[in-house]
Amino acid sequence: MTGHEPRTPYVPNDSPHPWRRYVALGDSFTEGIGDPDPTAPGGNRGWADRVAEVLGAQSEDFAYANLAVRGKLIAQIADGQVEPAIALNPDLLTLCAGGNDVIRPGTDPDEIAIQLDDMVTRLARTGAAIVLITGIDTNFTPVFRPFRGKVAIYNENVRAIAERHDCIVADQWGLKTIQDPRFFADDRLHMNPLGHHEVARLVLGALNVPNELQALQPDPLPQRTWRAARSEDLVWARTHLVPWVLRRLRHQSSGDSIEAKRPEPLPIAFPED
Repeated sequence: MTGHEPRTPYVPNDSPHPWRRYVALGDSFTEGIGDPDPTAPGGNRGWADRVAEVLGAQSEDFAYANLAVRGKLIAQIADGQVEPAIALNPDLLTLCAGGNDVIRPGTDPDEIAIQLDDMVTRLARTGAAIVLITGIDTNFTPVFRPFRGKVAIYNENVRAIAERHDCIVADQWGLKTIQDPRFFADDRLHMNPLGHHEVARLVLGALNVPNELQALQPDPLPQRTWRAARSEDLVWARTHLVPWVLRRLRHQSSGDSIEAKRPEPLPIAFPED
């Protein structure tokens, strides 16, 4: 199951959604890492693109910008994306930030949330509808299970911030479907096309936007011996975990030389039939 299903979303016959300019802010999750697509800007599609495709199919004058860049901490998102987003005059914003901070040892989810609150305060002055996205429940993955408590605390802060600023919440923590390794890429950190598809369905549901995106069923888990599973773990650690740790030690980011894939609001281009 690849997740690259046809991009012809549901188009309602009655009144469409009210949004005409959507801007997405965040890190690799919102950039679309794990959902490769050579036809998409930056070579990655992702849940935000998928949401924009549905919204764009329902409005003739819809435009979408994506300012998210992989590896960014919440302070970097606040410094590099908030003002550019405001300058684009959005009427819909999605913001998912803080995940890279939460999984760093020694960080305080309450302090991270203070930075998120400041971002939302600034963005709310635009009058745009704002969607905040909670973090996923990491209990299903041994690598990130130790951070589950911090993610839960941060999520409670996200919900409180959303209530304070009248934001919409897309609750990944409650999205049990994606708490499954089959919805994640080989790096075990980023979602694959199936995962991004499910998050798009979650966000569209939070926005109450009708669509025909259906749940995609992953292939059954392959039968593996203990030895084969451990061998895969070693390959994963060498290929993905060690480089990630080294970047942390060197204070480097995977997004240091990366620019936003859609810095300006543009119409959604649909492939010809």
